[in-house]
Amino acid sequence: MPLELTQEDFLTPDQVRRLKAHARREADAARRNGHKGPVRDWAILHVALDAGLRVSEIVALRIGDLLLEPGHSAIIVRRGKGGKERGVDIGQALRDHLREYIAWKRTAGEPAGPEDLLFLSPRGGPLTRQAVYLMFKRLARAVDLPPRFTIHSCRHTYASMLYRASRFNLRLVQKQLGHASIRTTQVYADVLSSDALEAVNGLPQ
Repeated sequence: MPLELTQEDFLTPDQVRRLKAHARREADAARRNGHKGPVRDWAILHVALDAGLRVSEIVALRIGDLLLEPGHSAIIVRRGKGGKERGVDIGQALRDHLREYIAWKRTAGEPAGPEDLLFLSPRGGPLTRQAVYLMFKRLARAVDLPPRFTIHSCRHTYASMLYRASRFNLRLVQKQLGHASIRTTQVYADVLSSDALEAVNGLPQ
């Protein structure tokens, strides 16, 4: 089924900033109080917004899937859609956050070896996709985001921001998202076309 998107599927830059700021504040308070959940939730949200991973890919991440060296930082998705492996390049802010998160896991007594899951449930087992959906909804409500947004909106938002930041490099967006066909990625170009804005602004007044 073809991907169908409209402008309503993307968070605005202001909405992204508010969502990140709230999650970061919750995580900072949780560290001081010895609570784990908000620390994990902020890391999950940051991965969703700054790497565009699918929820199924996020919950499957293991610590050994992270390459967090300066100059070459990436998340290796071992089993993406269709069972394909890909590397997703990440920026310095997410790299530093993930390094801090892994260090925090060790101090919090969580397993942190290469084969250990990056994100754990409160009982120490694998995190479910439903738990991630609910986590996002809770954070979204806290900053008054419209209820239409879901955790998958982070992936669309990442794609839109990357498309613009890369000066409309569709191939790069395709690689980062793990789309098998450039036709799927083309949907973002169609929705975010600057030609449309120029055209409507050029209508007779």
